[in-house]
Amino acid sequence: MPTKRLELIFQNASGRRTTLVIQDPRENLTEADVRAAMELILARNIFTSPGGDLTAITGARIVTRDVADIIAS
Repeated sequence: MPTKRLELIFQNASGRRTTLVIQDPRENLTEADVRAAMELILARNIFTSPGGDLTAITGARIVTRDVADIIAS
């Protein structure tokens, strides 16, 4: 059965990438929805990372994974 996750990718204060993952995002997400959420995360400084505060939006993507068991336990 396929699984989906939304990856929100930010740059942190040390210049490195930090990814926040949301499992099973709703189907009708738009770019505007995702960008607004990411801008809110930055504006309110909601999360930090080992490299410091999140400072910029780098990107976002939906990752779909389909696993087929060959031998099930």
